[in-house]
Amino acid sequence: MRNARRIDDCVEELCQKGCAQVWGDIDALERGEPLPETEGLSDGERRLVLHELKAVMGVYKDRCRLD
Repeated sequence: MRNARRIDDCVEELCQKGCAQVWGDIDALERGEPLPETEGLSDGERRLVLHELKAVMGVYKDRCRLD
């Protein structure tokens, strides 16, 4: 699987968990903690996942309810 495809698949899988969990996952990734969804990704790929998650959540931050 291409690198970009792996990143996209991981971001999509994480986003399925809902707003509150994604914000928690962003915090965990920022602390360098592993997530099951990022298992097998390189450090660089995990940074890209984090970047993409922040971009997605930035769009929805005003409409995303934290449960």
